[in-house]
Amino acid sequence: MTHPKIQLTIDCADPERLAAFWAAALRYQVEPPPAPFATWRAYWLDQGVPEEELGSGDCSDSVVDPNGVGPRIWFQQVPEPKAVKNRLHLDLGVGGGRGVPFATRKERVLAEVERIESAGASRLRVQDAEDSNSFAVVMQDPEGNEFCVH
Repeated sequence: MTHPKIQLTIDCADPERLAAFWAAALRYQVEPPPAPFATWRAYWLDQGVPEEELGSGDCSDSVVDPNGVGPRIWFQQVPEPKAVKNRLHLDLGVGGGRGVPFATRKERVLAEVERIESAGASRLRVQDAEDSNSFAVVMQDPEGNEFCVH
């Protein structure tokens, strides 16, 4: 029995913007269009998708792990804005786990938070509980979707 291939789908208003942000945040890459097409727009037009359904831009709306390990993430354009706290969020584990000294984990997390902020994220709150050996930063992507860096 084979394991299913997982794709994570995130509803959003601006797929190209979020694809670019998450590619930077996750060290992924924006998924290239199938050969021989120069853009996803050219591919979808070739497949018969009407121009008016494609919106603007080159239709780059997904990111992939360049090492082929992590899941593909597709950013699906939807008409409604985010209304409440998302029920699913990404956790970016960069600290190294509880086997790494607390101060080292905290330093790694804060360095990654700064890098991701430069890509367009914003910091919501810090969860700093040295007594429970836990440190994380709750952040938002450019459309307000929450995620954690720990």
